[in-house]
Amino acid sequence: MSALPFDLHLAWTNLPAMGRGLLINILLTFITLGIGLFTSLLVTLARMSKNRLLSGLAGAYVVFFRGAPLLILLYLVYYGFGQIAGVRNGPLWVIFGSAFACAIIGLVLNHTAFMVEVVRGALEAVPAGLIEASKALGLTPREAFLWIRLPLAMRYGLKAYQNEVVMFAKGTAVVGTITVNDLTSVANGIFETTYDPFTPILTAAALYWIFVNILRVGFARLDRYLNGHLIADETQRQQVIVRKKRAEVAQTAAPVPIAVALPVARGRAL
Repeated sequence: MSALPFDLHLAWTNLPAMGRGLLINILLTFITLGIGLFTSLLVTLARMSKNRLLSGLAGAYVVFFRGAPLLILLYLVYYGFGQIAGVRNGPLWVIFGSAFACAIIGLVLNHTAFMVEVVRGALEAVPAGLIEASKALGLTPREAFLWIRLPLAMRYGLKAYQNEVVMFAKGTAVVGTITVNDLTSVANGIFETTYDPFTPILTAAALYWIFVNILRVGFARLDRYLNGHLIADETQRQQVIVRKKRAEVAQTAAPVPIAVALPVARGRAL
């Protein structure tokens, strides 16, 4: 094979279908992220609780679901629970009979387990002095958490959260294994129809790349918004350093006055 075969006409013809598949991945990503933020905060608070039972259960949840492969988890939720007669014949079948809903459940369980450590690290990064100051001002623990600790933790944990979101968004490509008609599933269907493995897979990769980089740009804008004062302070600090260096260079390069130079020259002559 002298060149990589890529059929532009095939890619363009199937672009609408692949776009609809990408939309499924986008919906899965944002729905899971919205639910995962709430559930991860609850599990994190339980993990940091002084109650040993509550903290132990939260720790066991994190250890189990962080270690369980996402693909196996999706199989368990979609194919496993469907084999239970009480689920299949009961009201829960409305949820477990839907591949999309099962994908949401599996993704939330996995995403929450990884997010717990991100949220916990961000909360613990808040300086203890700020918490003590809030107590001195008469704020209740709940008010201090909602108005001081949580907003600062959001800023401190933004970079780690960005990495988790990017990895998670790409990880949604596995939901096609439980019959969700996402982008990867559409690409596989085109491959099975045309026997062209390169065009649909490379097109899907390009669409995933666009989606992930849009997320990265969004996080970069959010980071500039939340940390704009730090950027301004750093800019001012750099400007002060540049002005000091220029002043030092100007003093070094300044000509020596004649009244000062003559005594110096006479001393050297003697």
